Amino acid sequence: MLSRREKMNRIVGGAIGLAAIFSFIGIAVGSLLGLKSQDGVADFFSDPVLLPALGFTLWQSLLSTFLSLAFGIPVAMAFARRRQFPGRQWLVRLMAVPMGLPVLIGALGLLGIWGRTGLINDVLGLIGFGQPFSIYGLSGILLAHVFFNMPLAVRLLLVGLERVPGEYWLMAGELGMKRHAVFRFIEWPAIRRVLPGAAGLIFMLCATSFTLVLMLGGGPAATTIEVAIYQSLRFDSDPGRAVSLAFLQILLTASILGVMALFPAPADFNADSGRIKCRFDGAGIGARFYDGLFIAVAGLYLCLPLLSIVVSGLRADLGRLLSERAVINATLTSLAVSICAGLMSVLLSVFLIRAMLALRTRRVSMTARSFSGLLSSTSSLVLLVPTVVLATGWFMVLRAFGDVARYAPVIVVGINALMALPFAMRVLLPAFESHAQGTGRLAASLGISGWARMRRIDFPILWRPLAMALSFAMALSLGDLGAVALFGSENLTTLPWLVYSRLGSYRTADADGLALLLGLVCLALTIAGTAGSHSNNRREAVLRG
Repeated sequence: MLSRREKMNRIVGGAIGLAAIFSFIGIAVGSLLGLKSQDGVADFFSDPVLLPALGFTLWQSLLSTFLSLAFGIPVAMAFARRRQFPGRQWLVRLMAVPMGLPVLIGALGLLGIWGRTGLINDVLGLIGFGQPFSIYGLSGILLAHVFFNMPLAVRLLLVGLERVPGEYWLMAGELGMKRHAVFRFIEWPAIRRVLPGAAGLIFMLCATSFTLVLMLGGGPAATTIEVAIYQSLRFDSDPGRAVSLAFLQILLTASILGVMALFPAPADFNADSGRIKCRFDGAGIGARFYDGLFIAVAGLYLCLPLLSIVVSGLRADLGRLLSERAVINATLTSLAVSICAGLMSVLLSVFLIRAMLALRTRRVSMTARSFSGLLSSTSSLVLLVPTVVLATGWFMVLRAFGDVARYAPVIVVGINALMALPFAMRVLLPAFESHAQGTGRLAASLGISGWARMRRIDFPILWRPLAMALSFAMALSLGDLGAVALFGSENLTTLPWLVYSRLGSYRTADADGLALLLGLVCLALTIAGTAGSHSNNRREAVLRG
């Protein structure tokens, strides 16, 4: 379907993109290797901070994963049983909100509910509890991780439950199976197939969590590896410790990715597709009560922090904040960084995907097949080196050139682009595959190639997923605090860094107002990326004939 020249151009483009990615990561990791080799390998674990940080990282990740799944399983089962009730569709959509919410904003919302002056402590005070609940430390980290990861677990598990054939439920109804038998023979096998992949993904997210632990950690006893890296460079000026911690984090991430590769990847979020299945196991009053209880508790657990963000933000002096020069500069800096990072992430994704599709032919050499596999695994390999570790490596590189802040914007853009690459490729790959299958032969038969093909055939169909990938990448970059945490300064202040700075200087009202503004911008980007999908689907069908 592709001419020899087109195929070669796409393969070269993929090679250039791959070289850029591995060069950016390799320079950072190489600088860490060079510095560590000066200290020797024998004292790699001699620092007393390393093992406690590793232990706490694993412990809080394990607890967070367990609690997220323990809460998510009954909620997913309740949604699967209650196929039709007022507001179900919106509640299922609500489960996607924390996944697209900047972590910093979610943490502020949790502080508004669970903090010392939050709603929960006010209620506890009214009923006579004198000792307020403290959100700082392990308890706060667990609360925050469950807030962000329980909805992810629900959506992944709901996909598995929705894929149970309808005949199973008809047979269960005819046999009069009790609830425990339905769970044992139908629901649990469906959950068990999804559970390892969901648990691995949530564990990975918790083990590489930075912003939540930075805000809610509460001291050295509740410090993960990534936060310890940040503290070693930002406060302790101890590069040797930071390098040891960085390699420990890479080792941990590689181990988690290796274990995750042994299990099937979680399915896409498509729980609402397919015909409605009739179920007879939830007709009793007890089942209705427990299902309603779990759905209501999950809804409140998610809605209250979100409402707290809106209410606290509206109480702030938004007019004054919008007129402050520091806020204007931070907003412009954030937009510039997010636009550049988003465009770079989408461009790299397009290069890699087009090369992958060009190599998918029947007659292909072993070298080409290996290169195609490398291209397809790039998005997973990017996750091997977390954001803070990349930032640490480049921080070490730039120290040799003098003022680190001078080069910081370019590095922050590059790190944010790589951070968004897996999400951009996940959005674009299915669209490019479907488009190539539907229009490749037609374009080849008409002799349309190059720029003419891109303008007349590719762009009218692919602009929608490209815009979606760009908006998601921009939203991720806009709300990120990890990369800018090491490089943030007077010359590089983004909105998340400004929110964190105002919160650290006890200007909570300003932080709440800025968090609301940041959340609205990210929400607008998400809506812009998902709008108009139905019209684009109709256009694609017309172009396919």
